[in-house]
Amino acid sequence: MNKSDNAAYNKAVKYCHMQVLKQAKQMLSSIEQEELRYTLERQDRPPAIGSIIHEMVNPLLYTRLEYHTNELFAIHWGIEAVNQLGQLSSITTSFVRLLYNLTNKENTSVNIEESVRTDWFINQPSAMFEYIEERGLRHHTFKLLPYKPTATKRKLRPVA
Repeated sequence: MNKSDNAAYNKAVKYCHMQVLKQAKQMLSSIEQEELRYTLERQDRPPAIGSIIHEMVNPLLYTRLEYHTNELFAIHWGIEAVNQLGQLSSITTSFVRLLYNLTNKENTSVNIEESVRTDWFINQPSAMFEYIEERGLRHHTFKLLPYKPTATKRKLRPVA
């Protein structure tokens, strides 16, 4: 790829990552348990080759936009294994479908399917979250997503 192809590719990857991030946060904000709505976010400025452009660690989901040495952006991701059907399982499976749907070559102007990487997969984001939190937040910012019940939950909530 030449520089203009790289720029178009990276722009498309960044856009998709931001859409995944936005929708992942919406999904996480629907969880009533406060501890599952905490996130650790990291953003390196200015993006340089080999740096993390943006990273979100949550006990349930993980996503990271990285600037690889080949001058192309890549998305690393992860989900927590959930043993029971229900809201948490629905969120993790929706996250995976969302990631692959948004980066599908039929849905983008530039083929960015290769940007979704599994060479470095996080299968326990909860352990990663705890490790970063205990180590100290040198690079990450601690955030709590506000609780926003889904339309179904709002209807079922008792009126005071």
